Amino acid sequence: MIQISDSAQAHFRKLIEREALPGLGVRLSAVDPGTPRADARLEFAEPRDLAGDEWAVDCDGFTLYVDAASVHWLDAAEIDYVTQGVGGQLTIKAPRIKGKVPAESASLVERVRWVVDNEVNPQLAQHKGRVAVEQVDGDGVVWLRFGGGCHGCGMVDVTLKQGIEKTLMSRVSGVTAVRDATDHASGDAPYIPRDNAA
Repeated sequence: MIQISDSAQAHFRKLIEREALPGLGVRLSAVDPGTPRADARLEFAEPRDLAGDEWAVDCDGFTLYVDAASVHWLDAAEIDYVTQGVGGQLTIKAPRIKGKVPAESASLVERVRWVVDNEVNPQLAQHKGRVAVEQVDGDGVVWLRFGGGCHGCGMVDVTLKQGIEKTLMSRVSGVTAVRDATDHASGDAPYIPRDNAA
């Protein structure tokens, strides 16, 4: 359940009244949920902007629409508005938005994806790269597909063996090896072009 304070409701109601659009409400959604980049987004929504599957929370004078795909991530969220001097600060606390570390009893795929999303990809993003889990086979071999600056990068083998494989094998019991499933010849914006790698 989402909690929206009286002061936050009053703040939204004032903004909505200023817009003077019939049926205008506020939509809440999770952006990149389950990752370190996760954030909550609030925006005005007219009836025509809604998909129809949102969860509706009746507020004083307006409706808060929660994106259906975001409901799980925004459960227990708190929205508040605190007056400070001549202005104010809107805060959203969503304790579940970044997800939680899967238990050891979770599937190998879930545990691998968690580490890739929360530890590996934030590091690769520094070089405009990313990696996706393509497959985890029955022998514990993880197959990855590189993208962004890692797609075609001359240092991808080092990144794979000395970075990602070491991380996954130390953090996820059951991982036996990590392999690259990427066609690096098709990469068009590598961080370090293959012919420049020493």
